[in-house]
Amino acid sequence: MVRAVFLLGIALGLAPSASVSAESEDPDAIRTAIHSFIQAQTRDLPGRVEVARVEVDPHLRLQRCLEPEPFLPTGAKLWGNTTIGVRCQRPEKWSIFVPVQVRVWTDVVVSARALSRGQTLGPTDVTMQQLDLTQLPPGVLTDPQRAVGRLLSTSVAGGTPLRTDLLRAVSVVLQGQLVRVVFAGEGFRVSTEGRALSSAGVGEPVQVRTASGKLLKGTVLEPGVVEVR
Repeated sequence: MVRAVFLLGIALGLAPSASVSAESEDPDAIRTAIHSFIQAQTRDLPGRVEVARVEVDPHLRLQRCLEPEPFLPTGAKLWGNTTIGVRCQRPEKWSIFVPVQVRVWTDVVVSARALSRGQTLGPTDVTMQQLDLTQLPPGVLTDPQRAVGRLLSTSVAGGTPLRTDLLRAVSVVLQGQLVRVVFAGEGFRVSTEGRALSSAGVGEPVQVRTASGKLLKGTVLEPGVVEVR
């Protein structure tokens, strides 16, 4: 009699709750798919990538998916606080969007102590510190050689991450200085004399007025030499 009642319950759709929950998507399976997706997509980023947060709504009731497919929504980046989509094609179509936090830890160049504006940085003025790049402004330096020998354009406190916009090259061409202007192109190289209209370091742009009064814009090649292409 008991067996007959049990079979009747199955026929009426009153199967045990365990079989019902087995048809629902497991939030942990979604998290695992997202972690794998992030690791694959961030393989070429510098430093160590950390998935700090994956906020799958525990109240979601989705049909279990055979192959959950994470994707990056249009305009989203795998950087800092962002969103990753997950869609399913079979046995039932659905898609969700999951808030995540991606951190990228790497060694960053920071000031070893308080430094003054106009100071030329030496090897002991900088040090390395592991920081989360996603929490820093663009242009932070990860190679100390890109800071040593350059001038600070503003004063900074100790432990400040150094950025390209905080540094400038030591001027090797001074405003008003007579310089050699080199014209370089495919198959030719000629030079003349001009006067620099501003100060600049190697690799920086500078305007030069030639003896004939022509205004040219070039790049400082070395002390006293400006290249125009």
